[in-house]
Amino acid sequence: MTQTMLKEISEKNCGSLLFPTHLLSIYCPMPSHKFPRHVENLIANFRGLPEDRSRSRLNETTPFQDVIEKVIQKYRIGMASPEETLREHWAEIVGAANVQFCHPTRIERGKNLIITVSNPVVRQELFFNRKLLIKKIQEIPNCRDITLGNLRVG
Repeated sequence: MTQTMLKEISEKNCGSLLFPTHLLSIYCPMPSHKFPRHVENLIANFRGLPEDRSRSRLNETTPFQDVIEKVIQKYRIGMASPEETLREHWAEIVGAANVQFCHPTRIERGKNLIITVSNPVVRQELFFNRKLLIKKIQEIPNCRDITLGNLRVG
């Protein structure tokens, strides 16, 4: 840093050139915390600087690692979803005879399983055995909260 830059910094922070520039960081430290806006404006008025009249807030910065961890947890990246688990075990749940006529479509509201059935007879059979289906589904890991929502013909 040049001497003129250090003088400008000392004038900004301390208001005079009475402090030696090498002692500037000791006697005129930068604030370690953020003051409320009305206090900042009071200090700005005292020092003859313009007030900050904006309504925006300056939020604390969060480390990138924390943001990435939250995104991974929220969108379950790298974790097996209940839909994938159900598709893997679908033949065990409905049986080999019905597996070609129906498939799990989606899970609504985090718990209601929607099944698309291509044959009305299979739909009726699954409807009559829905308690057994729910029991088999809830025995699968990662699917304990899932209930049977709708059986749609499609």
